[in-house]
Amino acid sequence: MPQMSPLKWLILFIMFSLCYLLFASIMYFNSNTPDPSLSDTTIKKTTMNWKW
Repeated sequence: MPQMSPLKWLILFIMFSLCYLLFASIMYFNSNTPDPSLSDTTIKKTTMNWKW
């Protein structure tokens, strides 16, 4: 089996890195889109009254 030249390893590494960054950025921007159903609900915070 022939070995790959260092330039091909570099090209392969750059290609996989770009695919990973593209996938990660798509997942990041896809998950941070405002959902209209979530904006209607409000989170109620309960304050705790500590008695020392």
